[in-house]
Amino acid sequence: MGKGVIVRPSVAADAAALQAIYGHHVLNGLGTFEEAPPSVEEMERRRAAVVARGLPYLVAEIDGRVAGLAYAAPFRLRAAYRYTVEDSVYVAPDAVGRGVGRAVLSAVIAACEDLGLRQMIAVIGDSGNAGSVGLHRALGYEMKGVMPGLGFKHGRWVDIVWMQKALNGGAGAPPDAPGLALHGV
Repeated sequence: MGKGVIVRPSVAADAAALQAIYGHHVLNGLGTFEEAPPSVEEMERRRAAVVARGLPYLVAEIDGRVAGLAYAAPFRLRAAYRYTVEDSVYVAPDAVGRGVGRAVLSAVIAACEDLGLRQMIAVIGDSGNAGSVGLHRALGYEMKGVMPGLGFKHGRWVDIVWMQKALNGGAGAPPDAPGLALHGV
């Protein structure tokens, strides 16, 4: 874990910090294809929806300040995907390079393994996003492909990178846990 980085479950009181970090990436980066930052209230709604599914939505703190976030959400809402989640990870701009992303995403991976899940997917905006691609690769994700020009943001076409990490033996054996409850599918 990065020096001085503490990872913990997120709480409703983190919503403003989550919005500030994510909003920065919405406005300045290509890692997300959103173009307008969601409100603090919307960030809390999203966070609560992940937590309500029993999935991890974690934050990393440095010196008592939220410096990054990561969570796992259902990959797709069809029943056959109940063992697969998609991760998201964002780091405050002043905390990049301090081990925040690695610490918080590692903890999300461990929590998903504890849930008996079998696959984690990363859908990374921008094939030039060396930081996110490198982080995922360092944590055992494998490159599965690049889909060029799927989004148009900041005046240019943007690729997405697909990466995948097997958990708990992946597809090597039948699942031994119930998987996610995907209501309404």
